Amino acid sequence: MTVPAMVKPLSWGVKLPRFLRISPSFGLVALAVIVLLAVAGPMVSGDPNRISPAQRLQFFSAEHLLGTDGLGRDLFARIANGASVSMLVGLYVGLAATVIGVAIGLVAGYFKRVDSVIMRVMDGMMAIPPLLLAVALASIGEASFGMVVFALTIPEIPRIVRVARSEVLTLRTRLYIDAAVVSGSSAFKIMYRHIVPNLVAPLSIQITYVCAHAILAEAGLSFIGAGLPPDNPSWGVIVSENRSYFQSAPWTIFVPGFFLTITILAVSSLGDRLREKFGG
Repeated sequence: MTVPAMVKPLSWGVKLPRFLRISPSFGLVALAVIVLLAVAGPMVSGDPNRISPAQRLQFFSAEHLLGTDGLGRDLFARIANGASVSMLVGLYVGLAATVIGVAIGLVAGYFKRVDSVIMRVMDGMMAIPPLLLAVALASIGEASFGMVVFALTIPEIPRIVRVARSEVLTLRTRLYIDAAVVSGSSAFKIMYRHIVPNLVAPLSIQITYVCAHAILAEAGLSFIGAGLPPDNPSWGVIVSENRSYFQSAPWTIFVPGFFLTITILAVSSLGDRLREKFGG
């Protein structure tokens, strides 16, 4: 009879990451809270751009739940507005990149004649750092929500194209595709009826990572002044405006940074759950 070895207790540094991995509800609960903040927050928090110099750099209080910034603006109102901006940017970029990327990936994977040309263009786009490409695209026009979505969508398209093309190349070898070709079905009908439905699972996983990356990239663009204008506060704008107050009022940096981190973790956690469900 063998005596079981003593198991060394786990330290908190190991317990916390393991808890986050085995707690599937963490990401969903956090994401639900962020979505609720984005939807209901701006309705109850008031004007995020109202300046009150007499109340500048105040700490958390009943009047200002998350304090105020260097101009006396309520941080809760600005962060709630930033939540709606970030979620909309992630959603629009994810949807736009998926629609365009799937269309290009279908053509590249199904028609061998144009596959090499399309994929060399995608490889060239992926060779450019995404943030630099987004900055270059954002500088084309005036700072606006639509321009930011456009600038962040283009760098994400090659990622979707590669996933869609890979799935199409696999599906093309299936017998039911050969049967559809023999029966005289058009290429468009085959892609619409037999290929696109099979792309839902892998692309639903990929779109969550695109959304998370878009939210982080938008914060980066806004932080360096290439994203949204100051009158449309996002989390990146809030951090950029208050970086000079880091030593005297660190909460003006930590609070928006905390919400940005939790949002990205929550969206990425949703992607991990979808990958486990679909066996990706």
